[in-house]
Amino acid sequence: MTTKQDILELVEKFINEKHESESWTPGEDWVSYSGPYFDSKEYTAAVSRLLDGWMIFGEKAREFEFKFSKELGKKHGMLTNSGSSANLLMMSALTSRRAGKFQLKPGDKIITPIVCFPTTLNPIIQNGLTPVFVGVDIPSLNLNLDHVEALLKADTDKEIKAIAFAHVLGNPPDMDRLMSLVDEYSLIFLEDACDALGSTYDGRKLGSFGAISTCSFFPAHHMTIGEGGFVATDNSMLRRIISSFRDWGRACYCNTKKPGNVTSGTACGDRFKNWLPGAPSTSYDHRYVFDEIGYNLKPLDLQAAMGLEQISKLEEMHDARKKNFAKLYDIFKPYEKHLHLPKATDKSDPSWFAFLLTIKEGAPFSRHDIVSHLEKDKIQTRSYFSGNILYHPGYNHMASEYEDLKKEFPNAHLATYNSFFLGTFIGLTDEKLNYIKDSVDEFFRTRIGVCEEAE
Repeated sequence: MTTKQDILELVEKFINEKHESESWTPGEDWVSYSGPYFDSKEYTAAVSRLLDGWMIFGEKAREFEFKFSKELGKKHGMLTNSGSSANLLMMSALTSRRAGKFQLKPGDKIITPIVCFPTTLNPIIQNGLTPVFVGVDIPSLNLNLDHVEALLKADTDKEIKAIAFAHVLGNPPDMDRLMSLVDEYSLIFLEDACDALGSTYDGRKLGSFGAISTCSFFPAHHMTIGEGGFVATDNSMLRRIISSFRDWGRACYCNTKKPGNVTSGTACGDRFKNWLPGAPSTSYDHRYVFDEIGYNLKPLDLQAAMGLEQISKLEEMHDARKKNFAKLYDIFKPYEKHLHLPKATDKSDPSWFAFLLTIKEGAPFSRHDIVSHLEKDKIQTRSYFSGNILYHPGYNHMASEYEDLKKEFPNAHLATYNSFFLGTFIGLTDEKLNYIKDSVDEFFRTRIGVCEEAE
């Protein structure tokens, strides 16, 4: 009979042989903008956990939570099934009656950028809160802090309670000014660091600034467990609330060391008690008491096993993103007459999620022109997420309060029409980067001529 160790050795052998046989042919195979960076360790870790017979959130997930919290500079962390779920949990937690000074009530207003990925915005709407849109800066596409400050000064009734946004592709806004506004106006800062793992501002990790922060492990992100996300906080009560919302609304936050073991490793040591206010005379199992109207947003334990292997590769992956960003900058620098090139915010050190470009107004080519050229050469590109989210069918009904969206949010309009990005991940080898350079140079040579750029 084949043993578990035999199976794992075969998995390792299969993955190693598969990787050894992989090749890339310029012009025939795609230059992906991102993807997983796995070796046999991730696969054997996942298969091992599967063979153990434990399917749901378990000891590996708890171990991952303890280890990964440090990557966001937080004390507590909760692993979930996606970055989108992480943002939903972050926002939902603040609707809890137990949230104290962090509690938000229906209709409360939250500042958020009009250029975004929907999963930052959607939980605001889904929880009955009111988004207050702000414009963005060029070239960063981060929220415009002048606009933020103007809205706060005009908010004489103090209806704006929070601010929520994602650091754009790993590059933060001016966090000194942002946190000064948060303090001055007593705001709750909800920090979406899904694209910013490994980035720092003034030596401090992004993800450590917010009352709650989130991260994503989708395959396009800095590390991946297939699907997955993370919610982090320093506040122990918020940690309990977030865990409850993730776990059906369950009150019990026991089994911190041994998930699934109902007789040891508990936090309270008092499972059976008069927990139910509606039935005070009965002793009830705390594992089936519900404090919140929650969800089931847990990951699989095998994903956490993969994540533990990914953590050990983070430094290598961050280093590659920074180096590839620098190489892409050199590729596009000769053409900055027509392009807004990305630039790190003062005091920041981004682990770049991607290389963001915005075509300047008046350029002799369109985004469609250059993107079509690159895609023809099998070089993947992506639009910058939503552009102006209020241009989209699912959100266009909210545009009615604005007389002229283009006039009121000109940079958001430009991002919708002219912004796109390329990848920076570790899978971009020098061979692929040289291929990108050849394609970019060919585009500008045939489109506007080398001589113009050399002047």
